[in-house]
Amino acid sequence: MTPILLIDDDPTTRLVIKRTLTQQGYDVAVAKNGEEGLDLAQRLKPKLIICDWMMPGIDGLEVCRQTKAMADLSTTFFILLTARGAVEDRVTGLDTGADEFLAKPIDMDELKARVRAGLRIHQLSQDLQKQKHMLEAELSEAAAYVRSLLPVSRHHTAVRIAACFVPCQQLGGDCYDFQWLDETSLAMYLVDVSGHGVGAALLSVSVLNILRSRSLPRTNFHDPSQVLQALNQAFQTSPSGTFYEEKYFTIWYGVYNTRSRTLTYASAGHPPALLISNPSDAATPELSRLNTPNLPIGMFPDVDYDTATCTIAPSGQLYIFSDGVYEIPQSDGTIWGLDAFADWLTQAGLNSETALTSLFEHLQDLCSPQPFDDDVSLLQLTFS
Repeated sequence: MTPILLIDDDPTTRLVIKRTLTQQGYDVAVAKNGEEGLDLAQRLKPKLIICDWMMPGIDGLEVCRQTKAMADLSTTFFILLTARGAVEDRVTGLDTGADEFLAKPIDMDELKARVRAGLRIHQLSQDLQKQKHMLEAELSEAAAYVRSLLPVSRHHTAVRIAACFVPCQQLGGDCYDFQWLDETSLAMYLVDVSGHGVGAALLSVSVLNILRSRSLPRTNFHDPSQVLQALNQAFQTSPSGTFYEEKYFTIWYGVYNTRSRTLTYASAGHPPALLISNPSDAATPELSRLNTPNLPIGMFPDVDYDTATCTIAPSGQLYIFSDGVYEIPQSDGTIWGLDAFADWLTQAGLNSETALTSLFEHLQDLCSPQPFDDDVSLLQLTFS
C-alpha cells in the first residue's frame, strides 16, 4: 500500500481525511502536531505528506522546510492545508518547498485528485533519480576507463617523467601520453578537448589512440608541425550532424632528442609549456614559455602549424598542462591565472622528486573547498 502521512492538530480533520484515503486503498499514518509528524516522516519515509499550515509549536511551513531538507525525503510530495487564500501566502508556501495547496474547508473529491496527482509526480521524481544514479555510474565507469588509458610516471636514464590527472566532476576531455619514437627521440603531448561529457571524452580517446598507434597517414611523428597538420585534417568540425560536431581541441606536442638535448615543439591553441632552468650563476630559476601561436585543431581546414626548437639544460624541468591547472576561481571573484602559476613554479623552489606532489597540494588549497571544475592534467619532465 502507498504510504501517506497526515499531520493535523484537528482530530475531526484527521478522522475524515484518513477514512477517505483509506477507502481509496492508501496506507495513512497520522500525527497530531509538527514534532510528531517530523518523527514519523523520518521513520516511515512517506511518498506524500498532507500537513496543516496553522498548528501550535512547529507549524506546517517549518515541517515542510525540514522535510525537504532531508536527502531521503526531498522528493516527497508535500500538500499544505490552509484557509489562507492570499497570493503572497501561496508564494511563501512554494518558496518553502510545498508542492501543492488544498483550501479549507476541504472538498474530498479534490483531495483525492490532488493525492493521485501528487503520487504520480513523486513516482516520476523517483524514476528520474534512478536514471540520474545510473547515468552517474556509467559516467564514473567511463572516467575510470579514460584514466586507465593514461600512462603513469616513468623513469629513463635521460629523462624522468611524472604525470598528474584529476578529472572534474563531469566526464572531461583531457588526455596525454609520452612514447619513444626511436632510441633517442621522446614524443610527448597533452590534449584538451572543448567542453565536457561523453562527446569530449570519446574525441579525446580517439586522438590518443591515433597518436599512440601513429596511424596518421604520411606523417613524420618527429615533426610536430606535420603531426598537428594531419590531426587538423582528420578532425575537422562538421555541420553535417557527425558525432564530433562543433568539437575542437588544443594540443601541445613536442619531441626531445637525447643526443642533441634539443626539444622541437608545436602547440595549437594550447597553454605554453613552462621550461625551468637552473643556471649556476642565477639567483633564481629561469623560466621560458614554450608555445607557437597556432589555432586549435578542428576549427579551420587550411591552417599552417609552426614549430620551434630550444636546447634543454641539464636538470631542466618541463611542465606541460591543460588550462584547468591555472584557471581556478578565487574567493575574490578573480582567476588564479597562468602568470600566477608560472610565478609560483619559479618561486616555490621545488625539489624535482616531490615537485608534482607539492604542486597538486597547492592547487587543491587554491580550489578548496570546491572541487576542480575542469580536468587537471599535468606532465613534469626532468632532464638528466
